[in-house]
Amino acid sequence: MAKVAFLGLGVMGYPMAGHLQDAGHDVTVYNRTAAKAEAWVKQHGGSMAATPKDAAAGAEFVMACVGNDDDLRMVCTGGDGAFHGMSSGAVFVDHTTVSAKVTRELYAAGETQGIAFVDAPISGGQAGAENGVLSIMCGGDQAAYDAAEPVMNVYSKICRRIGDSGAGQMTKMCNQIAIAGLVQGLSEALHFAEKAGLDGRAVVEVISQGAAGSWQMANRYETMLDDQFEHGFAVDWMRKDLGICLDTANETGASLPVTALVDQFYKDVQKLGGGRWDTSSLIKRLRSMG
Repeated sequence: MAKVAFLGLGVMGYPMAGHLQDAGHDVTVYNRTAAKAEAWVKQHGGSMAATPKDAAAGAEFVMACVGNDDDLRMVCTGGDGAFHGMSSGAVFVDHTTVSAKVTRELYAAGETQGIAFVDAPISGGQAGAENGVLSIMCGGDQAAYDAAEPVMNVYSKICRRIGDSGAGQMTKMCNQIAIAGLVQGLSEALHFAEKAGLDGRAVVEVISQGAAGSWQMANRYETMLDDQFEHGFAVDWMRKDLGICLDTANETGASLPVTALVDQFYKDVQKLGGGRWDTSSLIKRLRSMG
């Protein structure tokens, strides 16, 4: 078992860190709001630290799941950042969805100190984190990935190295691009069924068994039909991710017309007051149009 630091105890990080402690690892947690760290220690044991630097001191692995590029920079290289407390040979594993640019920046910064940096964004939502069945897509050096994989396997269903630094984040972009189109398509299908006077549940029972079936359909159609949107990844975070996708597409020359369109549809959802609704709330936009 390893000495591990976990930075960021949001809806994903809190259960992920819990799985590590429950598996026998020696976990020290840090959270910007200390009350969350106190609650975690009370529930799982382990220990907490006042700064990322203190949490990372002596850790073999430092895992992070924070908000965005700036948050990640702060917990890595800020005045009390983890890099200042990590020893040469330690591995930093970033589960945040951020840009490949900041990933490569921090990979290079860590390399100068003998710290390995693995970008390891996650997919599977809050339920996947709670049940320990996340999909993890990784970039970074093979040796660092090989060292960290057994630790990540505690809360993953599948964990794969895709390539060099940044490849994990690029793969997460593929994930978000695919989801955006799927959710819009599902929203239009259910909205059409409603307007046509069909029983939405009966429709999904049939079409889900054919080529139209998807994870989104299986896990979101009932709450979408019931106009409930408190069951997953928030629209505000999806727009952050799609912004990263679109910026990177401009850099690489990729064409993402559907993604750009759905991003604007999510902007409409935000205007409806739905920034904290889950991503399936695209159907709410269609309903609002009459």
